[in-house]
Amino acid sequence: MVRSIPPGRVATYGDVAVLAGRTGAARAVGNVMRHCEDPSIPCHRVVAAGGALGGYTDPQRKKQRLAAEGVTFSGRRIRRFPDLRWPGDEPATPRRRRPV
Repeated sequence: MVRSIPPGRVATYGDVAVLAGRTGAARAVGNVMRHCEDPSIPCHRVVAAGGALGGYTDPQRKKQRLAAEGVTFSGRRIRRFPDLRWPGDEPATPRRRRPV
């Protein structure tokens, strides 16, 4: 799911949990993002509710990576958060169902 978030857009930990079919697991998503070391996963695009940066191993690096994608800030909050939040106006990439 996180790989589907386009550059310059963000999703909340709760958004990712819902898209993964685990409503209410925002804290778990945060823990996974915090410990993810795979550079192909854009963990920096997952933020706290309300547009705050949220927890991250290196918050300044998270802010720099988002800024490099055109995201602007007011302190530790994303400006125009509702406009940049994904999936707002774009459907998520459908997941293939796993065989039971």
